[in-house]
Amino acid sequence: MLPLPEVAPIQLAIDKGYFAAEGLTVRPELISGGAAAMPDLVSGKIDILHSNYVSALLASASGTVKIKVVGDAYAAQPGNFLLMTKKGSPITEIAHLKGRTIGVNTLNNISTLSVSALLKPAGLRPEDVKWVERPFPEMAGALESGQVDVALLPEPFHQAAAKTLGAVTLSDLFTGPLADFPIAGYLVTETFAQQNPKAVAAFQRALRKAAELARSDSAEVTSALQKYTKIDQATASTMKLGGFSTAVDPARVQRVADLMLEFGYLKQKFDVNSILAGGASG
Repeated sequence: MLPLPEVAPIQLAIDKGYFAAEGLTVRPELISGGAAAMPDLVSGKIDILHSNYVSALLASASGTVKIKVVGDAYAAQPGNFLLMTKKGSPITEIAHLKGRTIGVNTLNNISTLSVSALLKPAGLRPEDVKWVERPFPEMAGALESGQVDVALLPEPFHQAAAKTLGAVTLSDLFTGPLADFPIAGYLVTETFAQQNPKAVAAFQRALRKAAELARSDSAEVTSALQKYTKIDQATASTMKLGGFSTAVDPARVQRVADLMLEFGYLKQKFDVNSILAGGASG
């Protein structure tokens, strides 16, 4: 899993004994990105992978790996992801981004896809801007030094950029047609799902219980975050959370596939029902 707030239910399910009660021993392993960790899922080095849906759908559609989505992680809420400019920047609206440099954590991923969707109403295409890759922890520095004109920053990085550098919000990323957009889920290989149906069902039950706790008690989330991220108590307690999901909504995940088709990430329409495991959406 990535060290992001959205996987707090995994830590909660470990701490509260939800996994243990289901007879599961769960060992979390932190990764840098879903796409980069996909080979480890294929090889069996890891059994379950937390990944953004764009990477998951790309891998599945290309035939790289046959996957099953066994759980939902997070849907975007207002304030989770922001496009930010440097203090005093002449860029004050999306239309000003033509020819500008945008910093994202990974190319051809949910970051570039969602920004592309944001550009469209302003009459801009993805090729009208320049994309630069920078890890989220380095993004604020890249913005301040002028390596990028606009930076895509999730919680808690955008809080730090505003506080320490005076960075200014240009736009919420997941707004308008992208409101409540599904970000990531939990994946297994099709083979793992077929060979371990009871383990998958047990994982789903424990995850659902933990997600319900995360949705109802933000203090529990704040406490869990500090066990697997470098987010301090003060920052964690002011973060905008709330997109924890207890089930996979096929129609919502289909939005990701349809947007990927619109912007050329997928070559043909992809039916997400083909990759949803039993029990994930119920």
